[in-house]
Amino acid sequence: MTVSESVDPRALRAVCSHFVTGVTVITSGSGAIAAGTTVNSFTSVSLDPPLVLFCLHRQSRLGPVLAGCGMFVVNFLTAHQQRLAWAFAGRGNLTVQEVAQRHSAGGVPIIGESVAFLACRVANEVDGGDHVIVIGEVTELGIAGHGRDPLIFFRGAMGALEDGPPPTYPIIDG
Repeated sequence: MTVSESVDPRALRAVCSHFVTGVTVITSGSGAIAAGTTVNSFTSVSLDPPLVLFCLHRQSRLGPVLAGCGMFVVNFLTAHQQRLAWAFAGRGNLTVQEVAQRHSAGGVPIIGESVAFLACRVANEVDGGDHVIVIGEVTELGIAGHGRDPLIFFRGAMGALEDGPPPTYPIIDG
């Protein structure tokens, strides 16, 4: 038996849910072919060259659109865009065309009222089990929402950062 066979996927999800992440909607394509999906598995990889990555489920509706386009935009959502995030997380009827947007230089939708965005070209894709790890080279970026609270994901729920200073906790080494 390998170590991975002894790890229950539900237990892994429960433990990982205790890690706070930001919430993004990844958009790709253009016009009637544009699509989007909610992703919290986003991270920066490198400053030089400018690389980021996100993990996309192999069954995602965004997969074929991304394969055809070769470009994507990472839209960092604001706290008040929670309904939009849930809509793109499910198999609902909301389309990118129904959302306020502008476009990157490459024509990919940038969701309106987002905190910030990164427009990227696909640089590489790596096998990640039931996901594909998509690595993108940043070609354009912007901050639109100065002073807007980001949308975060913690223990299966989305919400805003709490107002006020964070509590002070002792630093524990080891």
